[in-house]
Amino acid sequence: MSDLRIRCATLSDTDAVLRFWREAAEGTSISDDHDGVARLITRDPEALLLAERDSLLVGTVIAGFDGWRCSAYRLAVHPDHRRQGIATALLEAAEQRFAALGGRRVDAMVLEANERAHRTWAAAGYGREDRWRRWVKPL
Repeated sequence: MSDLRIRCATLSDTDAVLRFWREAAEGTSISDDHDGVARLITRDPEALLLAERDSLLVGTVIAGFDGWRCSAYRLAVHPDHRRQGIATALLEAAEQRFAALGGRRVDAMVLEANERAHRTWAAAGYGREDRWRRWVKPL
């Protein structure tokens, strides 16, 4: 993994990230557009972590912290680069960010139907929390 570089996204990465998610991520979000990603990067420039190998985007995770809760979203690895430790490296970087900010627990958003993701999160030490359900309301 020595050739893997993890860095924070910049505004110039927005379009590449959106293209990457269309190819590598499961599902879509109401925020999967240029304005949504740009707003994230502008509000919290260290939240969107990118994994690159030979200047090629191979993985992402959003490591958001609101001062109360650590939240992980959009963990995605390009299909051609899976099972190479990229998700693990991204989660370690996210967890280091959270620890430095004083976070105590990470909540991960994982699609119910994405069995591959369930295995990835479990292997990283995360446990399913069945007592809670996510409630949403589009604005």
